[in-house]
Amino acid sequence: MITGADLLYLRLAIELAERGLCTTTPNPRVGCVIVGDGQVLGRGWHQWHGQAHAEVNAIAAAGGEVAGATVYVSLEPCCIHGKTPPCTDALIDAKVARVVVATVDLDPRVNGAGLRQLSDAGIVVENADLEEARAVNPGHRQRLLEGRPLIRIKIAGSLDGRGAMASGESQWITGPAARADVQYWRARSCAVVTGIGTVLADDPLLTVRDERFRVDGRFRQPLRVVVDSNLRTPEDAKLFAAEGDVLLVHTRASGGRHPAAECVACGTGQVDLEGLVEELVRRRCNEVLIEAGPKLAGAFIQQGLWDEAIVYLAPKLLGSTARSVLEVDIEHLEDAVIGRIVDCIPIGEDLRVRLRRTVGVP
Repeated sequence: MITGADLLYLRLAIELAERGLCTTTPNPRVGCVIVGDGQVLGRGWHQWHGQAHAEVNAIAAAGGEVAGATVYVSLEPCCIHGKTPPCTDALIDAKVARVVVATVDLDPRVNGAGLRQLSDAGIVVENADLEEARAVNPGHRQRLLEGRPLIRIKIAGSLDGRGAMASGESQWITGPAARADVQYWRARSCAVVTGIGTVLADDPLLTVRDERFRVDGRFRQPLRVVVDSNLRTPEDAKLFAAEGDVLLVHTRASGGRHPAAECVACGTGQVDLEGLVEELVRRRCNEVLIEAGPKLAGAFIQQGLWDEAIVYLAPKLLGSTARSVLEVDIEHLEDAVIGRIVDCIPIGEDLRVRLRRTVGVP
């Protein structure tokens, strides 16, 4: 039976899981609290992919003396051998009495098997099935349930929906606070996708540089993906001088070689965005951020390859000759792209509107 005290400890475990928001990918974010005789003995979270998981860190924080204790975990303990041994083995060896999880792990190699293994070892197992625990790993869950990552599209423009002047001038429409907020979404993403047009026009880094997201003295950089049909990305682009991997996605007719980056072919006449998404799933990307120009961003939306739009609106009017923030072909009102506003928050002098795609519409 799940008690009120159990829920408090589970929510503490969820808070610990959130500390790994920007570092655990492609693994899920997990937190753990170990309690004995009403006292917290140890707490831990999964900090970096390839390092010890939350349960092992919590046992270590407790000094290893957790026999008879209750373990609260934000996600079902793993029962598979990966880069680290199974967490279920660690809990069984530690002789804990009870394990309470906030939600199950949908990985088909786990998905209840971890709980069964603990139960078979004589440990009392309970699942609280908390929505807030599922919300910690939205991309991980979606990749396992639907076979594609959670895709967010960043859009920045004026109140009249313009992203650049007719001349192409666009830096900076939004203010520094909005640009700092983008660092958050970039830091939690497994991959950032842009187009060759943005690379040629702006020569961006697309890296995480905000000190808020430095963990253990280093940043985890997302995979930076350039949709580049004909492999025109310059060898001296800033992308290649920055830390982290770069992937160029091109068409099969382009030759498929670039001296500075890994290349993958998706499509023939133009890059197949569905094929690109499949490639990102193959690479175990959970959350993907699209930071692209109006044509590529519009193509993701028009093809239904999006889940959220992060829209930054500057308190400016740029006029009818300025360029639109998106290129989406819609002729009739009934064909409008529909979403639900999740939140609307002032960010510095700008406004951030987060729009979630409405299920069942493009």
